[in-house]
Amino acid sequence: MAPDDVTSDDLTIVLADDQDLVRAGFRVILESEPGFRVIGEAADGARAVEAVRTLRPDVVCLDVQMPGVDGLEAARRIATLPDPPAVLVLTTFDSDDALFQALEAGASGFLLKNASPERLIDAVRTVASGNALLAPDVTRRVISRATAAPAVNVRTGDDALAAVGLTDRESEVLRLLARGLSNAEIAAELYVGDATVKTHVSNVLQKLGLRDRIQAVVWAFEHGVAG
Repeated sequence: MAPDDVTSDDLTIVLADDQDLVRAGFRVILESEPGFRVIGEAADGARAVEAVRTLRPDVVCLDVQMPGVDGLEAARRIATLPDPPAVLVLTTFDSDDALFQALEAGASGFLLKNASPERLIDAVRTVASGNALLAPDVTRRVISRATAAPAVNVRTGDDALAAVGLTDRESEVLRLLARGLSNAEIAAELYVGDATVKTHVSNVLQKLGLRDRIQAVVWAFEHGVAG
């Protein structure tokens, strides 16, 4: 059950990892952030799905490799639930195939397990707000796979940006997205507020006809505008 002290304003999280120490460490990190509450834990994918179904968290953090039902299958099952939470996959890069299967399963974010506490907190907040997030190293792997076979007759560089009608600032935001920066990091880079960055990202996705920032990163590399 969810803790009694959870309020409607809290960002609620379920942790799924087969290692007790890892879950304990993540709980300490996340609950150090005001308004973050870990309301459930699971040691395998099947229990993670059940915890999500019962507790209805805002975010579920999934390890890929777990006994029985692994994180990939758990992500697929969670995606079929009514009003599913955002899924943040925590990976050690044991398998590129696992990464891309998780993408296809609808995961919203990917982060290395050795990321800094600040990065983990920012990642949870990012996916909870409806945005997608890729760690920089994960971004490189996505791009490597996505651009293995270059598209034919595709506009590139400034021509591509002009063709879709991005403003100079939106183009700049797209390039920063391609570097794997979060909204908060983009805001710091451009000396603007988080709300302004969110608006720019939304405009970029709308003009490019894309679902999320993961697809925007791939688009940037495919069209030679990542800088």
